[in-house]
Amino acid sequence: MEQQIIAWIAQYGYFAIFLLLVFGVVGLPVPDETLLTFTGYLVFRGHLSLPLAFAAALAGSLCGITISFTLGRTFGLALIHRYGKYLRIREEHIDKAHAWFARAGHWSLTFGYFVPGVRHVTAYAAGMSEVEPRQFALFAYSGGVAWVTTFLSLGYFLGDRWQSVQKNIDRYLLAGSAGVALLILTGLAWRRWGRTRR
Repeated sequence: MEQQIIAWIAQYGYFAIFLLLVFGVVGLPVPDETLLTFTGYLVFRGHLSLPLAFAAALAGSLCGITISFTLGRTFGLALIHRYGKYLRIREEHIDKAHAWFARAGHWSLTFGYFVPGVRHVTAYAAGMSEVEPRQFALFAYSGGVAWVTTFLSLGYFLGDRWQSVQKNIDRYLLAGSAGVALLILTGLAWRRWGRTRR
């Protein structure tokens, strides 16, 4: 699958980047991080323009997450239960997204991009939770900018070494996500402890 996606990007360029990211963020089996890292590598090699590659990747990501949010807001849980299996969304994913959304609120839309298995369902959860569209756009779109920038930069600065790092990308993402979650939980515990002392 990854080799096929790399071939599509090499052949169709910006349009393939846009379309594949729309499908990937909605939940279809597209290796999004590989796609973005390879795009950054193609920019490094001079085969793609950085502004156009960034625009195509960002537009695809934002369109994908907006579609997910709209589907969640319009059809709610009924749609997920009926068609979720086709989008790699299982019951445990829904429960996980709801729990995280309840704890971290809107920030899960921003940082959910970086957590494997969560990116695909946070926007659905936000839609089903009836988050206001302006709030959704603020948190989700800023996350999209950070996510696209991170992985395009990774591919660009790694250059010819991009594939060796990409193989372990999920492990790095999980470790990083765990670290961020630990920092957030520590901060929340510290604030609660400070309030109880006062």
